[in-house]
Amino acid sequence: MKRISFKHIMILVLAGYTFGGCNKSFLDVDPKGLSLESNYYSNPSEAMAAVIAAYDPLGMEAAGTYANKLGPLNAASDDCYAGGGSNSDMNTWQAWNNYSLDPAIGPQMEFWTRNFTGVSRANVVLAKIPGVPGLSDALKTRYIAEAKFLRAYYYFDLLRLFKNIPLFTAPLATEQIYSQKQADPAKVYEQIEADLKDAINGLPNTVPAASEGGRATAGAAKALLGKVIIYQNNTGRMLEAANLLEDVNKVGNVYGYSLQPHFADIFSPDNKFNSESIFEIVHTSVANSSWGGWPNFEGNVFTQMIGARGYSGPTYQSGWGFDVITLDLVNVMKNDPRYPATIVNMDSLQTAGVCSYSPSYQNTGYFIQKFAPLTKWRSTGGGNAELNYPNDVIEIRLADTYLLEAEALVRGNGDLTKAAYYLNAVRGRVGLTGVAATLDNIYNERRLELATEGHRWFDLVRTGKAATVLASKGFKPNKHELLPIPLAELTNTQLVQNPGYVQ
Repeated sequence: MKRISFKHIMILVLAGYTFGGCNKSFLDVDPKGLSLESNYYSNPSEAMAAVIAAYDPLGMEAAGTYANKLGPLNAASDDCYAGGGSNSDMNTWQAWNNYSLDPAIGPQMEFWTRNFTGVSRANVVLAKIPGVPGLSDALKTRYIAEAKFLRAYYYFDLLRLFKNIPLFTAPLATEQIYSQKQADPAKVYEQIEADLKDAINGLPNTVPAASEGGRATAGAAKALLGKVIIYQNNTGRMLEAANLLEDVNKVGNVYGYSLQPHFADIFSPDNKFNSESIFEIVHTSVANSSWGGWPNFEGNVFTQMIGARGYSGPTYQSGWGFDVITLDLVNVMKNDPRYPATIVNMDSLQTAGVCSYSPSYQNTGYFIQKFAPLTKWRSTGGGNAELNYPNDVIEIRLADTYLLEAEALVRGNGDLTKAAYYLNAVRGRVGLTGVAATLDNIYNERRLELATEGHRWFDLVRTGKAATVLASKGFKPNKHELLPIPLAELTNTQLVQNPGYVQ
């Protein structure tokens, strides 16, 4: 499938098209039709459609080939191998799995497309919403805050993946697209922080899950801001991050967050927007999507991709065998109470005669359980069932922010009693005894608690551990901390390639 570059994204936005395919539960239908910008944003309904379009890239499952972050991020880490049918199956994942990335092959185009599409649409909202007739001041404030939150979210992803990226905060004229240069990463971080601070003041503390689940809240903006500060690795700002996260984490917080009593319940599609969910990317089976509508579908195809190949038996559906679990993760989790909700030992089930399956490339016999294609979640409506799994992805959840606050307190020489409280609240939830609040214990807990949720690779890179931990996969320091700038973005533009990838 033809890939779409940043240049093409910008041209489409400038042409005034309204993008459809929203994965948010607060609107179950796509914005209808294609409207020229000169005729659009003329009433409150069209303003709402613009906001929905800015949320839409969050749930992109396809952006050229594949856009869900979890699959390739897991394959790049020490939690999973790429798997699949062969060493060329999903070659973008394979390239990150074995660190053979180059500007033409890897998941970079999908990530670039997803996030710059989001930035562009957020900028349209910010440019157009103030002038929409009939839109109340309260809604203008909220829509602007949502757009700033989303722009910050998309840019944070881009910074972590590429570092050297263009920064634009308004829609560009067509002739400006090709002259954009990469910004100082510090300036991008400044913009992200400014956007999130503004968003905190304009967003509601809570939203009704049934009608607005997935929309940004002040708690989500505050949690993301704390995370953004920590990722900049400035020890002098760690207590600033801890204070932001404390507002999110403390007992009786105004956002209503609390740890779920049962770990496995966090990930169940019948427990969406639960008390542990701070920011959730929504998927649904009700769209009944089919291959003929590619790439516009609302379900979670990642669920299909990680199921065991050729599976026959109860409980699960057959999948495509990607993201097989490494024996390293199995060994560190095998005595952990979270193991059964994180990993399924398909070999043991086959040996017991419960099921049969076909081994994946790099097969270990272990597969992801958190997002597994369970038969009970298989769509029975129209379309193709493999495209319509309803499993949401919780982008930010409370256990994550508990552990981030504990880390910030330790790194900032803050209250170690409080750091231990948050670390051991995560452990205590699954019946584990308390441990000292040290960075090693916190980072180990992050791996166990958040395994296969897309955090591990970022944690290894930001803590400087990637070169050692991922050496056996081919990771080279001062190169593989970043993805290459997509090859298509370097043609007739002012962008330059990231270090280590210049050919």
